[in-house]
Amino acid sequence: MLFGGQSFVDTAVFSARESAELAGGAPGFRNVADTDPTVPADRAWAVAVLGRVSDSTAGDAAAAAGRVDDEAGLDAVIDRVRTAAEPWGALAAADRAAVLQSAARSLEQRRAEVIEVLASEGGALLSEADAEVSQAVDAAAYYAATAKELDRVPGAVFVPDRVSVVAPRWNAPVGLCAAETLAALVAGSGVVLTPSPRARRAGAVVAEALWAAGVPRDLLAYVDLNEDASGRALIAHPGVDRVLLAGARTTAERFAAWRPALPVQAFTAGRNVAIVAPSADLDAAVTDIVSGAFARAGQAATAVSLVILVGAVGRSSRFTEQLKDAVSSLRVGPSDDPLSDIGPLVEEPAGEVRRALTVLGDGERWLVEPRELDLGPETAGRFWSPGVRTGVTAGSHLTRAAVAAPVLGILHAPTVTRAIELQNAIGSGFVAGLHTRDEADLDLWLDSVEAAVLRVNRPSTGAVIQREPLGGWGEASAGDGAMSGGPNRLVTLGSWRPSTGGASSSTLHLRGLDSRITALIEAAQPTLSYEAFDWLRRGALADAVAWDREFGRVRDVSRLGVERNLRRYRPVDVAVRATADAAWQAVLRVLVAAVRSGSTFSLSTPVGLPAAVRHLLGESGVAVSVESDAEWLQRLAGGIPDAAADDAETFVTAPRPGRLRLVGPADTVAALRTAVAETVGGDVSLTVYANEVTTAGRLELLPFLREQAVSIGAFRFGAVDAWSAAVI
Repeated sequence: MLFGGQSFVDTAVFSARESAELAGGAPGFRNVADTDPTVPADRAWAVAVLGRVSDSTAGDAAAAAGRVDDEAGLDAVIDRVRTAAEPWGALAAADRAAVLQSAARSLEQRRAEVIEVLASEGGALLSEADAEVSQAVDAAAYYAATAKELDRVPGAVFVPDRVSVVAPRWNAPVGLCAAETLAALVAGSGVVLTPSPRARRAGAVVAEALWAAGVPRDLLAYVDLNEDASGRALIAHPGVDRVLLAGARTTAERFAAWRPALPVQAFTAGRNVAIVAPSADLDAAVTDIVSGAFARAGQAATAVSLVILVGAVGRSSRFTEQLKDAVSSLRVGPSDDPLSDIGPLVEEPAGEVRRALTVLGDGERWLVEPRELDLGPETAGRFWSPGVRTGVTAGSHLTRAAVAAPVLGILHAPTVTRAIELQNAIGSGFVAGLHTRDEADLDLWLDSVEAAVLRVNRPSTGAVIQREPLGGWGEASAGDGAMSGGPNRLVTLGSWRPSTGGASSSTLHLRGLDSRITALIEAAQPTLSYEAFDWLRRGALADAVAWDREFGRVRDVSRLGVERNLRRYRPVDVAVRATADAAWQAVLRVLVAAVRSGSTFSLSTPVGLPAAVRHLLGESGVAVSVESDAEWLQRLAGGIPDAAADDAETFVTAPRPGRLRLVGPADTVAALRTAVAETVGGDVSLTVYANEVTTAGRLELLPFLREQAVSIGAFRFGAVDAWSAAVI
């Protein structure tokens, strides 16, 4: 398992004429290939890289130079970045993109050094580290290719943030670290990069590569924080506009508690679950499950930690023995050994990780018991053979804790329907897998599964920019959920205001719009001026165009042939709240977008609606509440007084919505957003959309939709296999 397999699909299947542009991908972008193990020169190069791992000091100097131990030093860093960000954000997006193109070249040139650090510091195998470098290179090229859109959204003007904090997780210290840093930079923000203490050197080599590419050091600051002394000060600093986090959900909650109104966009990962249906190719399923479960010694964010066997698969001794043999045959060894299948843990296991490796729950037994291996005093406790436990249930420890360890739990379900219910209940909403050859299974699963990243007849691991972007639903994310490496990431990394002017027509018509939308606009027409009606009409038409071109379609963005990598959008429930001074046409504009998306939404407003509009919304099942800000916030906090109760302290509670769309003038909405943040405290499950309302369908539909990346294996027995084509 020395190298990844990305180069095969790049060179053998993907021709120049089948570029991603044809499928709605980034213009001119093409994924870089991983190192090719079939090339003798590449094998010799890899051996040389591995030979430097044990004595590597790369990144040490930059990490030491970036050390900040007090708040005064932190103030100076943030002031420097804010100052540099002003002229940077004023540049055209195309000019910023040129620097990212240079960054892609710089990262590629430093591939050997970055791999060396990932293996030395984090225990990554060469194939794992190589794929991470490719992700970083791709991110630079992809965001450079998509950045121009920031200056070209009709009806809206992008306003960059000044300072973004990028805080990557230790198990994605280069790929996701670089992707988030580059996205913030090309969106016009300065960046304070503060890596995990377990990945200081990896973050440092990323920063060095970007500095070498022409990113000013004042614009991108590498900071190695004393977390106890300065971590809270960084997040609470008024000079910070946004945080891009990849880490534990508890970290996101802690950040939100420290500064409730600060936008935090986080990938919090968690428990990933795969289903094996009776129709699955069991040989391929075993291979994919083992590959996905034990990547980065089970510590990869995309690793599957739980597998649900459906019906006859759970009774199949063939499947069980094959899984046992495959796991038992994996070779555990140092990251600089090309024969290693599994490398070391990032640190000696403790707490939940040690429990997962050593303690069985009620009714559980080891199919393959993990063992601590003695491979030298310098790595004591970090090498463990992989384990598989059976008898796991929905209440087991492994289904409740997100454990980064080389342990796979096996559950059983009688039907695919029940398996999906289990998967949704115990999964975190990040990665979900399915192994099947039955079109009906796939159709049911795609309609029901609750996760952002879906893998069918494929390993769970991997994150290829554009082709397989990363994101989360539910507890696997915080913030707006725009996927890293996807088409919506950049537009979420700043704010938007409406542009002035815009084309108008002397003949105001609603032809070509959905009948539900025309009915809503016509119901409101008597209350609108000519200009307001025209503005609303243009917004509705922009929604129709955006829906037809992007949001209402399922796109195979890469057209590889051997895989189907699909991008689609699913409606999500949203609560809309209008301020007392919100323009009526702005409220209607948001409702038009909500209807177009197919979302289930509600409306809360301080003033009553025109009778025709209220009647139409009521007939459509839209809940409308007329209430003051104080009453609405009280309801958001957890309850409202029950008028039917004798006790005035009795409250009616309702589930808190997952998304809020605030509508009103910028200053009023900003104050209301702060009030919302203070009301819900550190509840990162609530996402607030507070941009000014525009006519841009590209922007106004996003609060009502969730992105989903679907990757389906389509290569079997040496040939392209299109069995899933009829389903999606």
